[in-house]
Amino acid sequence: MLDTTPLTTAVDRFADRLRAAPQSRLQRGAAARALGLARELSVRAQRLESPGTEPRIMPDAGVFVVADQLTVAAGDLAEALRTAPSEAELDEAVRLVEKAVSEAAL
Repeated sequence: MLDTTPLTTAVDRFADRLRAAPQSRLQRGAAARALGLARELSVRAQRLESPGTEPRIMPDAGVFVVADQLTVAAGDLAEALRTAPSEAELDEAVRLVEKAVSEAAL
């Protein structure tokens, strides 16, 4: 079984920072960056779970919800990776989270 702790830990930290960020910072791009990451993680999970099916795109539910959307998307990807292990996919997902954190400047 693939250990997805690095992914869930990185996302939990990022989500906590988003929840603590002021609205102005979220509106200046941190929330948009996090939503982009949540969408990417969601698409990756869907591709693992249902290959050949067109992935659904996560909606923009607002700056105050994006941390939860990110957490859910990461959880879905972590579960998909447990059932269809891919070390490369896990490593890439962790890199995407780290990049999003640095770009969000939180």
